[in-house]
Amino acid sequence: MTGIELYDTLTGEVRPLATREPGKVALYACGPTVYDHPHLGHARSALTYDVLRRYLEWRGLDVRHVANITDIDDNIINRARDEGSTESEVAFEWEAVYIDAMAALGVLDPHDRPRATEWVTEMVDFVARIMDAGVAYTTPTGVYLRVRDVPGYGDLVHRDLDDLRASAGARVEVDEAKEDPLDFALWKAAKPDEPSWPSPWGPGRPGWHIECVAMSLGILGDGFDIHGGGNDLVFPHHTNERAEALAVGRSFARHWVHNAMLNIEGTKMSKSLGNYRTVVEMLDEHPLNGRAFRLLVLQTHYRKTMEVNPQLMASARTAVQRLDALARRAAAAGADRDQGTGRRDEESAVAFRTAMDNDIGTPEAVAVIFDTLHRANAALDGSAEDAPTLVATVVELAGALGVAVDAAEHGASDGDGAIEGLVAKRQAAREAKDWAAADALRDELSALGVVVEDTPAGPIWRRA
Repeated sequence: MTGIELYDTLTGEVRPLATREPGKVALYACGPTVYDHPHLGHARSALTYDVLRRYLEWRGLDVRHVANITDIDDNIINRARDEGSTESEVAFEWEAVYIDAMAALGVLDPHDRPRATEWVTEMVDFVARIMDAGVAYTTPTGVYLRVRDVPGYGDLVHRDLDDLRASAGARVEVDEAKEDPLDFALWKAAKPDEPSWPSPWGPGRPGWHIECVAMSLGILGDGFDIHGGGNDLVFPHHTNERAEALAVGRSFARHWVHNAMLNIEGTKMSKSLGNYRTVVEMLDEHPLNGRAFRLLVLQTHYRKTMEVNPQLMASARTAVQRLDALARRAAAAGADRDQGTGRRDEESAVAFRTAMDNDIGTPEAVAVIFDTLHRANAALDGSAEDAPTLVATVVELAGALGVAVDAAEHGASDGDGAIEGLVAKRQAAREAKDWAAADALRDELSALGVVVEDTPAGPIWRRA
């Protein structure tokens, strides 16, 4: 047992994370379909599993993280047709955009990033096994899985077949040749001017769901530990993945983890509503937004709807600046010596671990970090002996969640020398107890967008 508890969508309860192999975690998280800019919803999902992975590693577990790329899909085909390019060119271009955007958010590269088009042979083999099991049938449009032949088909979404048929609506593919509206495509027959691959059922391309089954089981093996993704994927995608594995007697994910969606200024993000936000747009708005958005994600539990608005982003940036200011104070006071030595404040570490072990309780974990930050600042103010350990603890715990703490001032400009001069004049005025001059110089610096922090080791400045 890992000592970590996670909510499991299949059982509907928080339960212990018991891994297939002691000390190891096999994690599969659904990746993007690459045909456009990644939006903030993509970012939240990627950050959720990045944080989960980072924390599992911090707890000493050996994680193998797989996140796929869907590089063939109707949206990719349509964009290629509109642009007069090829599907592979569209996928290559937008995969690079996605990877760069996630890197800017500090998301670690998965250990494996399989692309659907590289696994078609394995997908054909998997479909053939489902056919051999008598759980699928062919029509002129492809090969379909017969869901009524899969016991517990709706267990992941906690609904029976009749309920799913009544409510599925546009979420299932309409095809009069299907035996049941819920039956879904394992293999899609080729259409004119679309990419296709050979198969025993004629040329075509794989259905969406068979892609993740072939890749996850092919890389991680049966009974892998965690399958993750957004909660919009529970039905039909993950429900259908699970059905495909069960249809041939394969044990699939031991634990299902799903993150909630996000709202922009109180409303679900939508292009039609004009509140659609891409990651690139968000990052371009402020140099701190990458770390600020991660912190904002952490301040909402992964199973709750997340709110994004300018006020919350500004507050998150301020919180990031507090972390950086602590690092600068520590460096100036020589109190950064414990970083990287393994020394930490055990009271904070235990509280942090307790919060995270309870279904990845990041809001409580973040509160522990900032409580420790407050204690570190108080220790620095009083030149307390435990200041270096408290500072190192803040840096370590923030790092366990992927939040970098940076003491450096970035983006130096030609005006920095003038600012240094004003800061030095203000300090001289303070030492001469000329408070009026010191206040006037502070106002002058403030007008330049500069914040001065007075520390026992001397003044430290940063841009607001």
